[in-house]
Amino acid sequence: MRRPVVGLILIGLGAFFLALAPLVRFYVADQVVQAPLNRYQVTRLESPNSTYFDQSDLKLKNGVTLRANNTIRGDVRANGGNNKIAVWDSTTDIYDQAKPDTPVQIQKFRIAFDRRTGVLVNCCGANVEGDSTVRMSGYGLLFPIGNVQKRDYPFFDMTTKQQAPMQYGGVERVHGLATYRFTQHIPLTKTASLDTKMPASMLGLPADKGNQKADRYTEAYNTMWVDPRTGIPVKQRENIRSWVQTPDGKGKMIVAQADLITLDKDQRGLVSMADKTALQIDLVRSYVPAGAVFVGLVLLLAGGLLGLMRDRTPPPIEAPRRPDGKFGDAGPPKPPGAPGAAAAPGGTAAAAPASAAAPPGSFAARAAAPDAPDASGAQGAAPAPSKGTGRPQARRAPSDGRQRRLPSRRR
Repeated sequence: MRRPVVGLILIGLGAFFLALAPLVRFYVADQVVQAPLNRYQVTRLESPNSTYFDQSDLKLKNGVTLRANNTIRGDVRANGGNNKIAVWDSTTDIYDQAKPDTPVQIQKFRIAFDRRTGVLVNCCGANVEGDSTVRMSGYGLLFPIGNVQKRDYPFFDMTTKQQAPMQYGGVERVHGLATYRFTQHIPLTKTASLDTKMPASMLGLPADKGNQKADRYTEAYNTMWVDPRTGIPVKQRENIRSWVQTPDGKGKMIVAQADLITLDKDQRGLVSMADKTALQIDLVRSYVPAGAVFVGLVLLLAGGLLGLMRDRTPPPIEAPRRPDGKFGDAGPPKPPGAPGAAAAPGGTAAAAPASAAAPPGSFAARAAAPDAPDASGAQGAAPAPSKGTGRPQARRAPSDGRQRRLPSRRR
């Protein structure tokens, strides 16, 4: 292949890679850098030395270990075909480690959010504990996808059903990963009114006060350690206090007090997931576009240099022409007198006299014309073998009378 042709091919490939770089950076990246529709994730939290009211025993238990299993499932059909929206269900089961079959509290909610920004939207059956009238705002389970800044973010608290700011607190490492720490304070908030009245003695009031109406209140301090590359929380801490009290605030009882922190094993798993997600984001945002630009420039330079260089390949050798004007080799010369031999001037075939070529009757003359008659008029024939020996007999030439032995011929 000639150099100009190779140069044009390289220039075309270089232009292709240069056009591929912005396509990957600004189109493919938008399709990749977003929350998945189908997510399944289980995170475990633990709180030693906790306190809670055991309703089965009607006793307040202290110094117990509480655990919380949080399960997130993505519902791919709940968005009604709008793939820009992700719908996730979250269930948190809090239980006593000594009594795993008896839940202390179960929290359920469904959120819908923009897959690229992580901002909550009110659609697709979003609810808190089955209450679909709750209007969510801010962020829910994730921070901005792949673009977490060192600033405060509005975050929706599912327990109190209100929005409170997540305040940036600094950079901390979690299993080698540099994370942003955010803290959120949920003030004392009434979360429910109990349907049944409680005995006054349980609320710390004199027994003669009888049963009292009570409401449930919650206060929490939440902390999240977030991977700034992906917006994925890799560690959580929920310091919650919940109690019931009378409307006048005189009677009060602790219902739960715990400091739940993500287990170390699950922290490592979340860090690993964040690293894999960050690698995918870096590939489409940085590595692939930069590599395409580099390869495209190299190919353009190589193609330009080959195009400027002269082609020194020698021209192909043309086939020779025969005397009759046709292409091809004339072939070996033909003997005089044969068809197609060159003719002498005057139209007669050019041939040397037989006497000049070889003496009459000689071996050469007979070999050139084996069927020509000799001087006596007989046709030339192969000598007959002698009897008993199998050798050919010598034949006398009619011209000089000398004998010549012909080479033997095998039959």
